[in-house]
Amino acid sequence: MGVKILTQHSGVPGIDTFEVYRKQGGYAAVEKALKSMSPEEVLEEVKKSGLRGRGGAGFPTGLKWSFLAKPEGVPRYLVCNADESEPGTFKDRELMSRNPHSLIEGMIVSSYALGANTSYIYVRGELFYVIRILEKAIAEAYEKGLLGKNILGTGYDLDLYVQPGGGAYICGEETALIESLEGKRGNPRIKPPFPAVSGVWGCPTVVNNVETIAATSWIILNGGDEYAKIGIGRSTGTKLISACGNINQPGIYEIELGLPVEEFIYSDEYCGGIAGGKRLKAVVAGGSSVPVLPANLILKTIAGEPRLMTYESLADGGFATGTMMGSGGFIAMDEDACIVRNTWNFTRFYHHESCGQCSPCREGTGWMEKVLHRIEYGHGKMSDIDLLVDVAAKIEGNTICPLGDAAAWPVGSAIRHFREEFEWHVKEPRLSQQQNYGLAAYADPLPVPVTEES
Repeated sequence: MGVKILTQHSGVPGIDTFEVYRKQGGYAAVEKALKSMSPEEVLEEVKKSGLRGRGGAGFPTGLKWSFLAKPEGVPRYLVCNADESEPGTFKDRELMSRNPHSLIEGMIVSSYALGANTSYIYVRGELFYVIRILEKAIAEAYEKGLLGKNILGTGYDLDLYVQPGGGAYICGEETALIESLEGKRGNPRIKPPFPAVSGVWGCPTVVNNVETIAATSWIILNGGDEYAKIGIGRSTGTKLISACGNINQPGIYEIELGLPVEEFIYSDEYCGGIAGGKRLKAVVAGGSSVPVLPANLILKTIAGEPRLMTYESLADGGFATGTMMGSGGFIAMDEDACIVRNTWNFTRFYHHESCGQCSPCREGTGWMEKVLHRIEYGHGKMSDIDLLVDVAAKIEGNTICPLGDAAAWPVGSAIRHFREEFEWHVKEPRLSQQQNYGLAAYADPLPVPVTEES
């Protein structure tokens, strides 16, 4: 079993309360940071750790913090992005609801490093139960003197608020989130200026994911060098993976980065193999926005090396043969999965969630949904397949925010790797309504059970 940082207290009864969390060593990182370290020293430890943003981009956290502008007399803000909305991703809500104080502790440590005296946790509005849990935990922290004025007698002040989001996927994009936080429609802003210079109310702002912020407490307590020893290369530490789809054991797993993908899928410690003894067909490794890969390419790189759960290994080969870590939403599809229907479902989501600000995204996602619908329902033309490729290419890189890319990549990658299945839907419209295409030519290695001895 690997190192557990974020889920180390998952099995402790009452860990969502201040008293139990404190007994488990909670808020020791706050004491250490505020009483014995300068903000610059906290920042340096986070840099040493190599921690990368866990929301999807994977940008080095310490480096992002160091970009924060510090004009004299201007407030700075830390905003926790808890607007978890991507299909297949559900790790942050679990962390917040089961162990809310771990996030609050991380918010205090991170806010101190950034010189922020007011911070926000922006939570998707539908997660009403999470909002209530966080508000209760924040009230406890205020009562115990860990929030508010003169925290632990150190002279540092911090107010922390929970802000319900608008319930739109686009509000997970950092500038749209900031617009929504300010009470406006959640449309993305053109960058530059970046939030580090002009964020909330025009002030320097850092936006970080829940998992990223929660990890900072462990880093401060144990040191950045110790965190960097976990994982491989530039992929340091642990990562929460929300696994779902056709697997025996769906759930949220904390893995050490560097774990082989094959072990993650087939070992009893994690996914437990493909449900029903079926064979693996494809995987979306990092949430619906990343390229889908067929079984042979998700288990091994094009060079035949085992594919690892790291930012670098998953991206090996670029989009031709690789994918992305993304937000850690791991969706496995078995031999009965229909790639066309799956791609259509993703496109329906992105069409619905497009804010409509950019023409390529507003119009293109709608076109892709319509074309995929007619292919799936037996009315497609062979030219529709190239039309989809063309529309996806015209969306990618031509929008203000990454939602356009997120909508285009699932379509482009599905056709790149599963073109034969799209063509079969067009050539055999009646048959495609009665059965799925199956595995066919997609190289599907037989699963090799992973045991403790292996």
